[in-house]
Amino acid sequence: MRRNRTASLALMAATGSGLLLAAPAQADPGSCRRAVVGPGWYGDNQARLQQLVDRYGTCGGRRHRPVAVFDWDNTVVKNDVGDATMYWLLRNGKIRRPADWSATSRFLTPEAATALDAACTPLARTGEPLPTGTPEGAGCADEINAVYGTAATRAGAPAFAGWDRRTTEPSYSWLAQLMQGWTARDVRGFAAAARTENLAAPIGATQQVGTGTATGWVRYYDQQKDLVNTLRRAGFDVWISSASPQPVVEVWAKGVGIDADHVIGIRNTTTRGGKLTSRLQGCGSVPDGADTMITYIDGKRCWINQEVFGVRGADAEKVQPPARRQVFAAGDSDTDVSFLRDATALRLVLNRNKNELMCRAYENGDGRWIVNPMFIEPKKQKTTPYPCATTGYVDHDGTKGPVLRPDASVVPDQTDSVY
Repeated sequence: MRRNRTASLALMAATGSGLLLAAPAQADPGSCRRAVVGPGWYGDNQARLQQLVDRYGTCGGRRHRPVAVFDWDNTVVKNDVGDATMYWLLRNGKIRRPADWSATSRFLTPEAATALDAACTPLARTGEPLPTGTPEGAGCADEINAVYGTAATRAGAPAFAGWDRRTTEPSYSWLAQLMQGWTARDVRGFAAAARTENLAAPIGATQQVGTGTATGWVRYYDQQKDLVNTLRRAGFDVWISSASPQPVVEVWAKGVGIDADHVIGIRNTTTRGGKLTSRLQGCGSVPDGADTMITYIDGKRCWINQEVFGVRGADAEKVQPPARRQVFAAGDSDTDVSFLRDATALRLVLNRNKNELMCRAYENGDGRWIVNPMFIEPKKQKTTPYPCATTGYVDHDGTKGPVLRPDASVVPDQTDSVY
């Protein structure tokens, strides 16, 4: 794997990289120690990132700080903290039985509601925690985990239907919605316990959930941790945008020095007493309780525009002028493609072989995309091209089609070259 070229050669190569440059910050060099991006990056990526820091870093020397936004799961950490929390909830019996399973998600199918009702409802009264960590509750744990993890019942029936594929993902939302009845403080406690277990477990560990096994470990990427801290030292305003629940990501983000007020996750509405409901907060033109605009693909754009840049109403769903966009973004999945495309200077992609994202990153039409293998257990080279010209894009209704450039021309199939 062609990593760690010398910084001097890479910096020379980066001068023709296509990185959108701004005038260097006019900070007092005597009061601003240069923030340096650490090692461990593929090819000239370290040099490209260093160029970004040097060109946009303020060290307190500018009135308006440049914004950087990171996805969380599999971008800053290896594995998924939402999954880790769900498994902990099931193992520890912390999901409260709803009065009606169909009310937990607007998109839950009747078949899924019936399966959940049969497996779980007899085990507890409404509002009481289900005993999913016990032998008698293993079937309930298995059904919940199947609906969450595979979007299907154990019998194979589709679990969700009728959602917009560009603004929400019902299984991601469902984790937050199953936290109904607890407070955000409660959920932060659950997430902290899951975090401790998953960081202590060895790489590759599994855990028993119901009658099955699931991934049992999470790790922070040292390189991403270093990059976040480097950007913050250089004066960047660093945010996290994640499709895991807000209180969960708040707990994990502290590990890289990001406070809760700079985390944007899936957000529940709450009762007057502060308990989470199964309804979600909205963004842009989507009101609270509609449950159709979470931090997912175009929904991430909306939430970043709204929370970071203060854009309100339907305008938050639109691409903003360059001055009201992040200069840097990092992600790993098609769920991140819209907010990555919005970044004006540099876009970092961790290669997980996701079709639309890799089509756009590898085509690199404006020279502002860089690709890096995952830092832990990187994927091998994809043996076939990404189907950019045919099925790489998933439309709002789930229809697959070609990935298009801004001028509506088709992106050709791309070969996997960073692995």
